[in-house]
Amino acid sequence: MNPPVVVVGAFVQDLNWRCAQFPRAGETVIGNFASGPGGKGFNQAVAAGRAGVAAVFLGAVGRDGFAEAAKKFCQAEGVGARFITKPKHATATAAVLVNAAGQNQIIVDLGASAHLQPRDIEAGLIRGAKVVICQHEANLPLNAHVFRLARRAGVTTVLNPAPMRADFDSSVLALVDVLIPNETEFVALVNLLPETAALAREQPFGDFGAFGEPTLHALSPGDLHRLCRALAVPTVIITLGKRGCFVSQADGHAFIPAHTGLTVVDTTGAGDAFVGGFAAGLVQTGGDLVAAARHGNTVAALSVTKLGTARSMPSRGEIARFLRRRQPA
Repeated sequence: MNPPVVVVGAFVQDLNWRCAQFPRAGETVIGNFASGPGGKGFNQAVAAGRAGVAAVFLGAVGRDGFAEAAKKFCQAEGVGARFITKPKHATATAAVLVNAAGQNQIIVDLGASAHLQPRDIEAGLIRGAKVVICQHEANLPLNAHVFRLARRAGVTTVLNPAPMRADFDSSVLALVDVLIPNETEFVALVNLLPETAALAREQPFGDFGAFGEPTLHALSPGDLHRLCRALAVPTVIITLGKRGCFVSQADGHAFIPAHTGLTVVDTTGAGDAFVGGFAAGLVQTGGDLVAAARHGNTVAALSVTKLGTARSMPSRGEIARFLRRRQPA
């Protein structure tokens, strides 16, 4: 039986440093180091799997110790993974700095992930899935290939446009069913596309000056929904960090507040937790997009209470216990 969630993207070995404050230019600070598995696609697959839905990850690694560690992690966790070895390239790595507030700064070397090719993709896995997810942390033309396979088979396509890149080809949006950007990525998309950029200069959007995150935060839900509709993607979900998320569909919109009262340890990977949790929720609810977004919110909230990325993804049991505690007596 094919897994209902397939994630195509990057495995990245995270090299994490915790420090009280981020260093300024030319400054050295003392911190604590740890290393673990990560990468947007890999994190999302782990999040969906731990949330209780069978998921498989498709990605590329080098022939090195990081690749071996990734395979051992998957075996120990029961994570479905198809690693394609690219001998001429190193496994992707990320330098992740986390300060005392749990905020992060990240530099990624895509390594082998940038060289994943259409011939590496198991078409049967894509066609047999219910949800297929791609991001911007691998070979971008590959995303269009994967989504075309999914579309022909009636599989829901989810694009997490992270990180936004200068080489992004907006034509892929015609193949996307659900677009999940964060605030920064949404602003970049609005300014990149001619239709949305023109709309952002009109009233009331233009009243706030150049379209940026302050403008996004100042918009009414109705105006934000109008801007989302201009992207011409059936469902747009903007993740808003500690504020929650905004869901825009053709027939309406909804704001889902974030969970409060949690101790934030590390926000790295929270967006990935949301996407993986959303995919799991979409399968578990039979396609209820708003309920799936609520589930994504919960998975993301729990992920920031732990250090790391893939290792911080909550289990189905943790999610259930958390929601029981949140229910009114």
